[in-house]
Amino acid sequence: MSSDTPHPPFLTLGIVGTGAMGRGIAQIAAQAGLTVYLHDLREGAVEEALVYIGGMWERGVQKQRLSETDAERYLACLKEAPTLADLAGCDIVVEAIVETLEAKQSLFTELEEILGAHAVLATNTSSLSVTAIASSCRRPERVIGFHFFNPVPLMKVVEVIPGLRTADDVADKVDALGKAMGHFTARATDTPGFLVNHAGRAFGTEALRILGESVTDHATIDRILVDQGGFRMGPFSLLDLTGLDVSHAVMESIYHQYYEEPRFRPSPLTRQRLTAGLLGRKSGEGFYRYADGKPQIAEEPPLPDAESRPVWIGAEDGDTREHLAELVNSAGWTLESGKTPSEEALCLLAPLGEDATACVLRLGLPADHCVAVDMLAGLDKRRSLMITPATRADYRAAAMTLLGHDGTPVSAFNDSNGFVLQRVVACIVNVGCEIAQQGVAEPETIDRAVELGLGYPHGPLAMGDHYGSRRILVILDNILAATGDPRYRASPWLRRRATLGLPLTAA
Repeated sequence: MSSDTPHPPFLTLGIVGTGAMGRGIAQIAAQAGLTVYLHDLREGAVEEALVYIGGMWERGVQKQRLSETDAERYLACLKEAPTLADLAGCDIVVEAIVETLEAKQSLFTELEEILGAHAVLATNTSSLSVTAIASSCRRPERVIGFHFFNPVPLMKVVEVIPGLRTADDVADKVDALGKAMGHFTARATDTPGFLVNHAGRAFGTEALRILGESVTDHATIDRILVDQGGFRMGPFSLLDLTGLDVSHAVMESIYHQYYEEPRFRPSPLTRQRLTAGLLGRKSGEGFYRYADGKPQIAEEPPLPDAESRPVWIGAEDGDTREHLAELVNSAGWTLESGKTPSEEALCLLAPLGEDATACVLRLGLPADHCVAVDMLAGLDKRRSLMITPATRADYRAAAMTLLGHDGTPVSAFNDSNGFVLQRVVACIVNVGCEIAQQGVAEPETIDRAVELGLGYPHGPLAMGDHYGSRRILVILDNILAATGDPRYRASPWLRRRATLGLPLTAA
C-alpha cells in the first residue's frame, strides 16, 4: 500500500467463493493491508486460489514491479477458512458465489448467525437487487453491494451499491475500503445493472440491431466503431470475448427488470446463436471463428479505382461542407458550386439520423447519383459511406474511390437511419443521460466509471459533449420520427441541456 493510499476502515475481510472474482478481491485486499480469510465449499478451491494469487505476486517480483518483501508480506495476509464459522472475526465478508438470489440470501442468513453485530455483508452481485438480497436478513442495514469487474486487479473501478435500507455509515466505510484497495469507487443506487452494466446496454444491442437490419456485416460494424469511434474493441469482438452465455443473460435480465424498456431491448440474433452454441472464444466460434485463440477475419476488399467525376456537396452544415470540399480538392476532383448538381455529378450528402433515401427526397436530388457520408467523427481514420437502394454501382464506386484516394479505409453499407457510428454513439449518450436523469449516480461518477469499466474513449455524458449534444439530439429525433421506435426517444436530461446549450456533464 503506497503512502498516499488511504488506510482501510476494516482490518479483516472474509471472502466466500474463490473463483476468478473472489481471487481478485483477495489479492487487492491483501495488498491494501487487510487480513483476508478465504472460504469455498468446493474441496481444494481455496488452495488453488492461494497458489494462483501467490503466482501473480511471484510474477510481479520477476518483472520487478514488486519486491520480494512485499510479496511475502501480502502472502502472509491470506488465511484459509475451512468453514463459515472461521469467518466469525471478520469485519466485512464479501460473497462472490453463484449469481442466484436464493443462494446469496441463504448465505447471508447463515452469516448473520456467525458474524459480530458490527460486521458488514457485501455482495459482489452484478445483476441482482441488493435490496432483495438484504430482505432475507434480520439487519438489512449492514448489507451492501460491492461490485468489482474481472480481472479485479486490472479493472480499477468498483461499484458501491447501498440497498434501500443500507446504513449510511456502512456505505461510507465500504466506499473507503474500495479506495484503500486502489480502485475508483462509483457510488450508485440499487437499480437493475447498477451503473456500468446499465450504461453498457446501448453498445451491443444497437450494433445487433444494425446487423439484424442487414445494414452491413458484423466485421464492418466492429471496424467502424474501433476506427471512427475510438472504442477499444468492437461490439461483436466484445460479445465473443465475454461469451453469449453471459452477455445474452445480462441483456435479458436488465431488459425484464426495467419492465421491457425499449432502450434495452435484446436481439433475437443472440438468442439464436446461444441456442446453437456459438458462444464466442470459449466455444471456438461466435460472430467470428477462432484458431489458436485468434479471430479469423477476412481482409477488407480493395477499393475500386474509378474515374473522377464532378462532385456536388449537399451538406447543410457549413463546417461539414467545408471538410467535404477539402476532401474533394485534395483528390483533385472537380467541385461544383451551383445550387443544384449537374447531370453527371456525384452528390455527397451528410445527414444526421436520416437515411440517405429520406435526405435525397427532402433535397429533391437524383437518388441514383447520391451517396451519404457520416461526418459525426470527421474523416480522419475511417470513412463511412451509405447508399440508397437506387444508387448506381458506378456512382458508388466513384464515391469509394474519392473517399479512399489518400489511403484512408472506407466502409460502404446499405441505407440506415443514422449510419453505424451515429446510431451507436447516440444510443450510448442517451442511456448515460437517462442514468443521470434517474439519479443513479453523479455525472462525473457516471463518466469515470464507464471509462474504467467499459473502456470507452469517453464516458457517455462526455461523449455527448465531444460530438455535440445538439447533434446527438437531432440524430435521435430523426431516427425516432422515421421508425416510431421508442427506443430512440431522447432523455429529458439530454433534451434540456442540448437546447439550453449546457454541457451534459452539468448536474
